[in-house]
Amino acid sequence: MSGQRYPMAPLIRFTLISLYLALVLPLPVLAPTELQAWLWAALPLGLVLILALVSEQVELSDSGIRVGHPAWCGWLLRRGWQLNWDQITGLTPVATSQGGRVFYVRTKNGSAYLLPQRVQAFEDFLSRFSQASGLDTSSIGRISPPWTYQLLAALCCAFLGSEVIFLTVNLIG
Repeated sequence: MSGQRYPMAPLIRFTLISLYLALVLPLPVLAPTELQAWLWAALPLGLVLILALVSEQVELSDSGIRVGHPAWCGWLLRRGWQLNWDQITGLTPVATSQGGRVFYVRTKNGSAYLLPQRVQAFEDFLSRFSQASGLDTSSIGRISPPWTYQLLAALCCAFLGSEVIFLTVNLIG
Protein backbone atom coordinates (compact mmCIF):
# COMPACT_ATOMS: atom_id res chain seq x y z
CA MET A 1 0.00 0.00 0.00
CA SER A 2 1.51 3.28 -1.02
CA GLY A 3 0.54 6.43 0.87
CA GLN A 4 -3.19 7.10 0.72
CA ARG A 5 -4.72 10.28 2.13
CA TYR A 6 -8.32 10.63 3.30
CA PRO A 7 -9.59 14.14 4.05
CA MET A 8 -12.84 14.86 5.87
CA ALA A 9 -15.89 13.99 3.75
CA PRO A 10 -16.93 17.03 1.67
CA LEU A 11 -20.57 16.93 2.84
CA ILE A 12 -19.50 17.04 6.49
CA ARG A 13 -16.92 19.74 5.82
CA PHE A 14 -19.43 21.90 3.91
CA THR A 15 -22.06 21.43 6.61
CA LEU A 16 -19.76 22.49 9.45
CA ILE A 17 -18.50 25.56 7.57
CA SER A 18 -22.07 26.51 6.62
CA LEU A 19 -23.22 26.10 10.21
CA TYR A 20 -20.48 28.46 11.39
CA LEU A 21 -21.40 31.05 8.77
CA ALA A 22 -25.14 30.76 9.43
CA LEU A 23 -24.66 31.27 13.15
CA VAL A 24 -21.97 33.96 13.07
CA LEU A 25 -22.60 36.13 9.99
CA PRO A 26 -25.56 38.03 11.49
CA LEU A 27 -23.74 38.87 14.72
CA PRO A 28 -21.80 41.96 13.56
CA VAL A 29 -24.96 43.45 12.06
CA LEU A 30 -27.07 42.76 15.15
CA ALA A 31 -24.41 43.83 17.67
CA PRO A 32 -24.23 47.24 19.32
CA THR A 33 -22.26 49.72 17.23
CA GLU A 34 -19.24 49.68 19.56
CA LEU A 35 -18.83 45.90 19.09
CA GLN A 36 -19.41 45.66 15.35
CA ALA A 37 -15.80 46.32 14.29
CA TRP A 38 -14.53 43.68 16.70
CA LEU A 39 -17.02 41.12 15.43
CA TRP A 40 -16.23 41.88 11.78
CA ALA A 41 -12.54 41.33 12.60
CA ALA A 42 -13.23 38.13 14.56
CA LEU A 43 -15.42 36.61 11.85
CA PRO A 44 -12.60 35.74 9.39
CA LEU A 45 -10.37 34.57 12.25
CA GLY A 46 -13.11 32.17 13.34
CA LEU A 47 -13.54 31.01 9.76
CA VAL A 48 -9.83 30.23 9.49
CA LEU A 49 -10.08 28.23 12.73
CA ILE A 50 -13.10 26.30 11.39
CA LEU A 51 -11.27 25.64 8.10
CA ALA A 52 -8.31 24.34 10.10
CA LEU A 53 -10.51 22.06 12.20
CA VAL A 54 -12.21 20.53 9.15
CA SER A 55 -8.89 20.00 7.37
CA GLU A 56 -8.05 16.95 9.50
CA GLN A 57 -6.93 14.05 7.34
CA VAL A 58 -5.97 10.43 7.69
CA GLU A 59 -2.93 8.98 5.97
CA LEU A 60 -2.38 5.26 5.47
CA SER A 61 1.04 4.04 4.42
CA ASP A 62 2.94 0.77 4.32
CA SER A 63 4.22 1.48 7.82
CA GLY A 64 1.09 2.72 9.59
CA ILE A 65 -1.68 5.24 10.07
CA ARG A 66 -1.43 8.95 10.85
CA VAL A 67 -4.28 11.26 11.80
CA GLY A 68 -3.55 14.97 11.83
CA HIS A 69 -3.74 18.31 10.08
CA PRO A 70 -1.78 19.72 7.12
CA ALA A 71 1.28 21.87 7.76
CA TRP A 72 -0.56 25.19 7.29
CA CYS A 73 -2.53 24.62 10.49
CA GLY A 74 -0.77 21.69 12.15
CA TRP A 75 1.30 24.05 14.29
CA LEU A 76 -1.93 25.46 15.74
CA LEU A 77 -3.90 22.23 16.10
CA ARG A 78 -1.39 19.85 17.58
CA ARG A 79 -3.83 17.07 18.18
CA GLY A 80 -3.44 13.95 16.14
CA TRP A 81 -1.78 10.60 16.39
CA GLN A 82 0.34 8.09 14.51
CA LEU A 83 0.73 4.33 14.89
CA ASN A 84 2.69 1.64 13.13
CA TRP A 85 0.60 -1.31 12.00
CA ASP A 86 2.41 -3.68 14.38
CA GLN A 87 1.38 -1.54 17.39
CA ILE A 88 -2.35 -2.04 16.71
CA THR A 89 -4.00 -4.90 18.60
CA GLY A 90 -7.74 -4.34 18.25
CA LEU A 91 -10.80 -2.15 17.94
CA THR A 92 -13.14 -1.30 20.80
CA PRO A 93 -16.70 -0.10 20.03
CA VAL A 94 -18.19 2.55 22.33
CA ALA A 95 -21.80 3.71 22.22
CA THR A 96 -22.37 7.45 21.87
CA SER A 97 -25.04 9.44 23.69
CA GLN A 98 -26.80 9.96 20.31
CA GLY A 99 -27.19 6.21 19.76
CA GLY A 100 -24.27 5.73 17.36
CA ARG A 101 -21.02 3.85 17.81
CA VAL A 102 -17.46 5.06 17.64
CA PHE A 103 -14.44 2.80 17.58
CA TYR A 104 -11.14 3.12 19.37
CA VAL A 105 -7.95 1.66 17.94
CA ARG A 106 -6.22 -0.24 20.76
CA THR A 107 -2.46 -0.61 21.00
CA LYS A 108 -0.04 -3.01 22.67
CA ASN A 109 0.69 -0.53 25.45
CA GLY A 110 -3.02 -0.09 26.28
CA SER A 111 -3.55 3.27 24.59
CA ALA A 112 -6.69 3.99 22.60
CA TYR A 113 -7.14 6.35 19.65
CA LEU A 114 -10.43 7.36 18.05
CA LEU A 115 -10.81 5.77 14.62
CA PRO A 116 -11.84 8.45 12.10
CA GLN A 117 -15.37 7.83 10.80
CA ARG A 118 -15.98 11.07 8.91
CA VAL A 119 -13.50 10.63 6.08
CA GLN A 120 -14.03 10.77 2.34
CA ALA A 121 -14.09 7.34 0.62
CA PHE A 122 -14.88 5.74 3.99
CA GLU A 123 -15.39 2.22 2.63
CA ASP A 124 -12.01 2.32 0.85
CA PHE A 125 -10.41 3.62 4.05
CA LEU A 126 -11.90 0.77 6.10
CA SER A 127 -10.86 -1.81 3.53
CA ARG A 128 -7.26 -0.59 3.47
CA PHE A 129 -7.17 -0.23 7.27
CA SER A 130 -8.48 -3.78 7.69
CA GLN A 131 -6.03 -5.19 5.16
CA ALA A 132 -3.03 -3.46 6.74
CA SER A 133 -3.95 -4.01 10.40
CA GLY A 134 -5.46 -7.48 10.06
CA LEU A 135 -8.55 -6.35 11.99
CA ASP A 136 -12.15 -7.03 11.01
CA THR A 137 -13.88 -3.74 10.16
CA SER A 138 -17.09 -5.23 8.77
CA SER A 139 -19.19 -3.98 11.71
CA ILE A 140 -17.93 -0.38 11.40
CA GLY A 141 -20.14 2.18 9.74
CA ARG A 142 -20.24 5.93 9.49
CA ILE A 143 -20.83 7.68 12.78
CA SER A 144 -24.04 9.25 11.43
CA PRO A 145 -26.05 8.57 8.30
CA PRO A 146 -25.52 11.00 5.39
CA TRP A 147 -29.12 12.27 5.57
CA THR A 148 -28.37 13.96 8.91
CA TYR A 149 -25.63 16.07 7.33
CA GLN A 150 -27.72 16.65 4.21
CA LEU A 151 -30.59 17.96 6.36
CA LEU A 152 -28.28 20.16 8.42
CA ALA A 153 -26.62 21.49 5.25
CA ALA A 154 -30.02 22.33 3.76
CA LEU A 155 -31.07 24.11 6.96
CA CYS A 156 -27.80 26.07 7.02
CA CYS A 157 -28.30 27.12 3.39
CA ALA A 158 -31.87 28.20 4.21
CA PHE A 159 -30.59 30.22 7.18
CA LEU A 160 -27.85 31.82 5.09
CA GLY A 161 -30.31 32.61 2.29
CA SER A 162 -32.78 34.22 4.68
CA GLU A 163 -29.98 36.19 6.35
CA VAL A 164 -28.81 37.53 2.97
CA ILE A 165 -32.39 38.52 2.06
CA PHE A 166 -32.90 40.16 5.47
CA LEU A 167 -29.63 42.09 5.25
CA THR A 168 -30.27 43.14 1.67
CA VAL A 169 -33.79 44.40 2.45
CA ASN A 170 -32.66 46.22 5.60
CA LEU A 171 -29.55 47.78 4.06
CA ILE A 172 -31.38 48.95 0.91
CA GLY A 173 -34.62 49.94 2.62
